[in-house]
Amino acid sequence: MSVTVRIPTILRTYTGGQAEVSADGGTLRDVLADLEKNHQGISARVLDDAGKLRRFVNVYVNDDDVRFAEGLDTPTPDGAGISIIPAVAGGC
Repeated sequence: MSVTVRIPTILRTYTGGQAEVSADGGTLRDVLADLEKNHQGISARVLDDAGKLRRFVNVYVNDDDVRFAEGLDTPTPDGAGISIIPAVAGGC
């Protein structure tokens, strides 16, 4: 199943500057594996050493936060839009 993944600016060095890339997979886990296959190094920025989503990275499948769905096992239907959004901290 082909999906569109929106890549945040900080991770675009892995995608040759592309803001959106296509990936294949029936679950988020599969999509991230396909992203890594085609854009080496990106999964280390999204997943921790245990293979779980990093705490400071939010991922949405069609506007649904995967942390409140099935996590990495969240289904990614054909044509879905996936957004990777790193948390932003700071301020005064």
